[in-house]
Amino acid sequence: MTLALAVDFGLALLVLAVAGWTIAVRDTFAAVIGFVAYGLLLALIWVRLAAPDVALTEAAIGSGLTGLLLLGAAARLRAIETPATAPGTALRWVAGGLCVLVAAGLAALVLWLPDPAPTLAPMAVAHLPATGLGNPVTGVLVAYRAIDTLLEAVVLLPALIGVWSLASDRCWGGAPILRYPRQDGALTLLAQVLPPFGIILGIYLCWNGADEPGGAFQGGAVLAAMWALILLAGLADAPPVSRRWLRVLLVAGSAVFLAVGLAGIWIAEAFLAYPAGYAKPLILIIEVVLTLSVAVALGLLIAGPPAEDPT
Repeated sequence: MTLALAVDFGLALLVLAVAGWTIAVRDTFAAVIGFVAYGLLLALIWVRLAAPDVALTEAAIGSGLTGLLLLGAAARLRAIETPATAPGTALRWVAGGLCVLVAAGLAALVLWLPDPAPTLAPMAVAHLPATGLGNPVTGVLVAYRAIDTLLEAVVLLPALIGVWSLASDRCWGGAPILRYPRQDGALTLLAQVLPPFGIILGIYLCWNGADEPGGAFQGGAVLAAMWALILLAGLADAPPVSRRWLRVLLVAGSAVFLAVGLAGIWIAEAFLAYPAGYAKPLILIIEVVLTLSVAVALGLLIAGPPAEDPT
């Protein structure tokens, strides 16, 4: 057995063990920690599968920001959480049987794939020069299946509105609840030192996504994480949700994306089509504005609903 194969085998066993522990553990906080560890291990597996873009997304959003959201929910539920009631034997057997069926189905799909497996990768790479991009993942996301990416950006807004709708009427327009008094300690020091480097990394991921692994969602997730760190350390307060500049940033990414798509109907004869020679500049504009919108939306999702009376 080679060293690479041993590492892959060990990662696979570790992921299964962490997943099983996360499901079995009774404490909510411990389960969230297990979920974060599970996501980080999946990011390593994606790196081993030569998919760095997916690994960045999994680490930044799937594990990082989602983990923060779940940690916040677990902290708020801890005061009212009641001990979980163990499911009955019949329910356990049903759940176990369904898990076995799903696992068997996925294994069958992997083992019975035709050889060679059907793929559109050669066509995507062949048409990539027309976009001016060097990263085929960005080309697929923003050019070939741009409508899906646009919907993924838009869906953040209804999600945020759903969180804001949890606020009481008197608090509507006020500041979110993620506000902590400033304390001296390791968290404060980390929040003072890390954000400048995180902002640089977020900008780099956004700009570098045109030619290397990265992009708007990865860069926006890193920027949102830095903002959340500052809020958790009490170095700044979340702004009131009624601020006009905040709402403009929230919709700017989707609005620019949609505007470019509509302009393509007249300029390039198709929705979300790019005119020859201008594809890369337009994609970079979309990515930059979308990064800011994603960062603000994810940060406000973490902050939670408004809880302060704006008056």
